[in-house]
Amino acid sequence: MATMTVSSKGQIVLPADIRRRLGLMAGTQMEIIEEPDGVRLVVSRPVKATSIAACAGMVTAPSTGNARNLADFDPASLLNNKRRKTLVRAPE
Repeated sequence: MATMTVSSKGQIVLPADIRRRLGLMAGTQMEIIEEPDGVRLVVSRPVKATSIAACAGMVTAPSTGNARNLADFDPASLLNNKRRKTLVRAPE
């Protein structure tokens, strides 16, 4: 167990190996929680702000059919496909 000494300014220094293990750097914020048998220090790790673009690809849905290509979404080709379907009639 590591021991720390409180300075005249009320400061304590965490041992280097503990700081490295917890990833604590200068400026890291910690919460002090008073408990019946002592004090507990908890590292405050704020959630970093992110953009929607950074989240792309995080969630994937199962494939529900054939792969599509860019021509499937081309307005001109969609019109041609509709025209072809109306021109071709089933034999009677």
